[in-house]
Amino acid sequence: MQSLGRKLLITGKGRCNITSSLNMEEFIKNTPGNGMFLYSCYKQFTNKDIIQFLKGEGLEVKEERGNRIFPVTDKSLDVLKCFTKKIKELGINVIYNKNVEDILIENKSVIGVAVNKKKLEAEKVILATGGKSYPLTGSTGDGYKLAKKLGHTITKIHPSLVPLESYKKEECQRLQGLSLKNVKVKFLDLETNKNIYEDFGEMIFTYFGVSGPTILSASAHLVRYKNIEEKLKNKKIILSIDFKPALSDEKLDDRILRDFNRQKNKQFKNSLDELIPQKLIPVIIERSKINPDKKVNEITKEERRKLMQELKNFRIEIKGFRPIEEAIITSGGINTKEINPKTMESKIIKGLYFAGEIIDVDSYTGGFNLQIAYSTGYVAGL
Repeated sequence: MQSLGRKLLITGKGRCNITSSLNMEEFIKNTPGNGMFLYSCYKQFTNKDIIQFLKGEGLEVKEERGNRIFPVTDKSLDVLKCFTKKIKELGINVIYNKNVEDILIENKSVIGVAVNKKKLEAEKVILATGGKSYPLTGSTGDGYKLAKKLGHTITKIHPSLVPLESYKKEECQRLQGLSLKNVKVKFLDLETNKNIYEDFGEMIFTYFGVSGPTILSASAHLVRYKNIEEKLKNKKIILSIDFKPALSDEKLDDRILRDFNRQKNKQFKNSLDELIPQKLIPVIIERSKINPDKKVNEITKEERRKLMQELKNFRIEIKGFRPIEEAIITSGGINTKEINPKTMESKIIKGLYFAGEIIDVDSYTGGFNLQIAYSTGYVAGL
């Protein structure tokens, strides 16, 4: 590419969710993709270390909801400037707009790289080309090809931290743009009656389905779920949304009754304004099958139960994942069994190291994936 840190700039919606304030054991728990492999790396370079580095470069940080750490300026560019400033100070030569065609090997050891038909000599090479998501930032999956040529195994590549598509597209399109906070999401496998994943927080409806932090984290879980493709095809994966997780069924019924009593002569379609967002009202009414023109004082207990069911268990059949180009990160990559976890050096080629998303490790949202990049990068650099 023609500039550094293109991917860093778009993280955290352009604000850069630098890391998390949780302890490093929790980072491993938040990494469904080979978390234990990172144990040694996390010992050598922690979240405190990256914060210390940025502070040393003059950038203060702040903590937000969900243990997320951001720059006080809310600009990912300021984080990037800290790195580029350090690179300049250290006199590191950066070569732009050139293709790395090959990593050159002799006797199973690195001797350099081929760049635009020229040889650049090097005793050591770190392959840190990222995954396959966000190809416009430069991560187009080239690193996998380079590593494969040298005998490395690439585990299956999937999109992770990616929005999900629904079979009920038209319904989601009607709700498009509706952003919800403090909802509970649950993913169920209808075939085994198993609860696959649940979370509490934010989500958003889109023209194809659902997105937002809780959905993205769920995708990292679903991508690893047994026979997921087949189950999605057979409409066996259900997203259940609880719009009122703070209220038990009983308390929610009381709340609805109070609202109805206050608006006795109102029609049902005009009585839900205080309970749920405007955009959601027509969809909930349709699903509840209650006559929208019915007066609220005529609504039966059974009808109230149907309404409650839609508010506490709003079900969407999940069709699949959005394309990898829309994923925040890639799941899969260089097989961790072929990398020394203490040094990030290849067990196959001497002098070849790996860092970041190219390795088969990935986490939920919340700054964990960037920390993987710093920690593996630091250790490979050492």
